Amino acid sequence: MNKTRLMIVLGLLLAAFLAACGGEPQVVTETVEIPVEVTRVVTEEVQVEVEVTRIVEVEGEASTVTEQVAVTFAEGGDTLATVQGRDSLKCGGNASLGGFGFLDPETNEFSGFDVDFCAAIAAAVFGDATKFELTPTTGTSRFPTLQSGEVDVLIRNTTWTLSRDTSLGFDFGPVTFFDGQGMMVRADSGITTLEDMAGSTICVQAGTTTEKNLADVFRALDVEFTPAVFPDNPSTTEAYKSGQCDGITTDKSGLVSIRINQLDVPEDHVILDVTMSKEPLGPLTRHGDNNWNDIVSWVTYCTFQAEESGVTSANVDEMLGSDDPTIQNLLGITGDLGQSMGISNDFCYQVIKQVGNYGEIYDRNLGPDTPFNLPRGLNEQYYNGGLIYSMPFR
Repeated sequence: MNKTRLMIVLGLLLAAFLAACGGEPQVVTETVEIPVEVTRVVTEEVQVEVEVTRIVEVEGEASTVTEQVAVTFAEGGDTLATVQGRDSLKCGGNASLGGFGFLDPETNEFSGFDVDFCAAIAAAVFGDATKFELTPTTGTSRFPTLQSGEVDVLIRNTTWTLSRDTSLGFDFGPVTFFDGQGMMVRADSGITTLEDMAGSTICVQAGTTTEKNLADVFRALDVEFTPAVFPDNPSTTEAYKSGQCDGITTDKSGLVSIRINQLDVPEDHVILDVTMSKEPLGPLTRHGDNNWNDIVSWVTYCTFQAEESGVTSANVDEMLGSDDPTIQNLLGITGDLGQSMGISNDFCYQVIKQVGNYGEIYDRNLGPDTPFNLPRGLNEQYYNGGLIYSMPFR
C-alpha cells in the first residue's frame, strides 16, 4: 500500500468514527512514515543464466573463460513434506574422496564423514538412518544439482563463502569440518615452499574455491605457474599421478585422502607446511525453506552437543534416565524441540543411537584407527581448543 492510499483509508476510517458518535466529520490529513519489510517468496520454478568463470589451459597457456549456464531453481516449498512423501532423503555428495564420501568397492555402498551426516538427517526425519539416497556430484555439478531440486541437501566438502550463501541461493548449516587449502608435491622435487614452485604446473579441480585461491595466492606471491584444470577429483589426481603436474592442490583433508588412498607409494609425496586459505565445510540447503535448514542445522548441532554431554551410541539408552536438563532436552525426554520443526521430539536420540555423536563420526572415518589418522585440530570441541560448539538445546 503506498502513502496516498494509506492516507485516504485513514481519513475514511476517522470520518466514519466521528459520524457514528454524532459529531460532524472533520478530515484530518497526516503524513505517516511506516517502515514495511517485504519478503519475496518464490513459489514457481525460475530459470536464470548463471555466469561461471573458470581458468583453463589451452595449448599450454592459462586463460580465463566465462560461460553462461542455465539453471532452473526449484521452488522454496516445504522440503520436509516432499522428503516425507517420498519416504527417502536425497543427499548430494562425493563418490571419490576417501574418508569423506566414496563408493566402497567391497560393499558397493557410500561411506565417509559427509555421508554419515546424510544418514543422521534420515535418522532424524524417519527414525531410520538408511532412508537416504546419495547422488554423486562433482565440483561443477553440485550446485545446479541442489538448485534444481534434484537433491534435498548437499553435504560434499563444500566451503561456506559469501557468494555461495547469497547469490547462488543457498543457506549453509553449521560447519562440520574446518579445513584449509594445501599443496602436495613429490618428495624428491626439492620443493619446500610455494615460492619454490615458480614455473611449475599445478593440478586443480574446476568449479572449486581451490581454483580461485590458487590464482590469488600465487599472484600475491608474484610466482608464475601454469594451472592444469580438470573436471573432477579422479581426473585431477590421475593427472598428478601420471606426471602432468608438479603439484596438486585442494583442501588439506582432501590431500591426505589422495595421498593415502590413491597414490601407489604415499611416502613419495609430501604435503607442504602451508595453509593457503580458510575452508569451512558444511551442509547446504536451498533458500526459501527455513524449517528445512533448521532441521539440517539442529541435526548437526545434535552430534556436537552429544559429544560434549558424553552421550554416545553405546550409552544413549542409559542416558534416557539422566536428570541433566540439557540431556533431557537433547534426547526428547522433555520439551517439544523436535515437534517445533515438524519431526519427532526424539530426533536426536535416533541420530545418536543409529549414527553416533560428532566424535564417533570423526573417529570412524578419519580418526587414529583409519588409514588417514587425521588430527582433529580445529575440529576438536571448543573446550579442547577447537571450534566445534553447539548452540543450546533449550
